[in-house]
Amino acid sequence: MIKKGDFIELDYTGRLKDDKIVFDTTVEQVAKDNKILNPKYKYAPVIVCIGEKHLVAGLDDALVGKNPGKYTIEVKAEHAFGKKTAELLKLIPKRLFSKDEVQPFVGLEVNVDGSLGIVRSVSGGRVIVDFNHPLASKDLVYDVEVKRIVIDPLEKTRALLELMAVPFDNIDIVDNKAEVTLKTALPPKEIIKGLSESLTKLAGLKHVEFKTKQEVKKELKEEIKKEKAEEKKAEEKKE
Repeated sequence: MIKKGDFIELDYTGRLKDDKIVFDTTVEQVAKDNKILNPKYKYAPVIVCIGEKHLVAGLDDALVGKNPGKYTIEVKAEHAFGKKTAELLKLIPKRLFSKDEVQPFVGLEVNVDGSLGIVRSVSGGRVIVDFNHPLASKDLVYDVEVKRIVIDPLEKTRALLELMAVPFDNIDIVDNKAEVTLKTALPPKEIIKGLSESLTKLAGLKHVEFKTKQEVKKELKEEIKKEKAEEKKAEEKKE
């Protein structure tokens, strides 16, 4: 039975309750059938941690207490992407768009100071941009197949790093202590600390250490050098 803090592997398809439009899925054939296939997206079951906001709140809560299997779950708007709020309708001078050589029109998706919005109206020198989530005030239905409850710490660690968009090259776990080799340079210490705390808490690890590929290569070279030196000493003793 699924409980908060459990990791589960699942496939899901989300659609609008009223008009049945599919807006998200992990199943490639469903994406093709509904003409929402994204060639850059890898369609496959995902691993999430229940209670950690990896799913919309209503779906997350509904899975608690269930066993692996197939379910159809209705999620009210307030437990999905929330209700629309007038506070997120912003009036923006048209000249700010002209400065960036953007000609605003109704339906255009724009990025304003890092926030995504949709142009709702253009009148004179004023543009109204809606920063509400596109699915705000929409009741949803999810078709879910929970395949299994995930136990392996390696799978948990890999899933968390992928969910947090951390580019890693390799993960080694021995005695519940993890060594993660990153593809890029080490991030700032405070970020490393946050990642380590999340992994130890959620994946049940005792300790997490992050290294770069360069550091791992250097350590490997030193180990080989040390082994050769020891072999040489052993041969000299024999003589």
